[in-house]
Amino acid sequence: MPDRAKILLVDDREENLIALEAILSSLDVVAVRARSGEEALKALLSIEFALILLDVRMPGMDGFETAAHIKRRERTRNIPIIFLTVVDSAPDYAFRGYAAGAVDYLTKPFDPWVLRAKVSVFVELYNMNRRLAEQASLLRERLSVELTDGTAAEVLPELSRRLTAVEDELSRVAELADKSNGGASLTGPLSDLSERVLHLRAGFDALS
Repeated sequence: MPDRAKILLVDDREENLIALEAILSSLDVVAVRARSGEEALKALLSIEFALILLDVRMPGMDGFETAAHIKRRERTRNIPIIFLTVVDSAPDYAFRGYAAGAVDYLTKPFDPWVLRAKVSVFVELYNMNRRLAEQASLLRERLSVELTDGTAAEVLPELSRRLTAVEDELSRVAELADKSNGGASLTGPLSDLSERVLHLRAGFDALS
């Protein structure tokens, strides 16, 4: 498994960044700070993130504009964004947040457990995608060798067990998403991941 998943925290107030880091400290993630939209976009040029926690109200480039830039970039458009803002924000903020590409929207002060639960599910999905990519790569590499020397039958059972483990983990993450009250926001990512697993299983079954 590659290094720990990274979470980008974007807020112009130092105390808010410290609070977010404290909430996420029990998770096996690396928190990266950005004090502005510009800093966030710069960090995204060189670091791969599992999730972005993005404050809406920031001087200069606000959260909506920052999200628009993120979604326009090919490299970053699929990174999930959770918007954070104060409870007395304009009534259309939630709509604008989802329109800008956010997968979720939380108002401050929010329940730390809820935020931590949502973040943990997105991190699980991110790690599962990485593991699935590794399994697909392994499947291609091993089969190219085994089909060449005629010993494919020996490696297929092992690959089948690995794929079954991924399928079981996907079911567990789906259950975790429901328990974290994040089912609606996670429908898209879960559906995409399920489709990838199904395609991999179909390809494997065709070879078996």
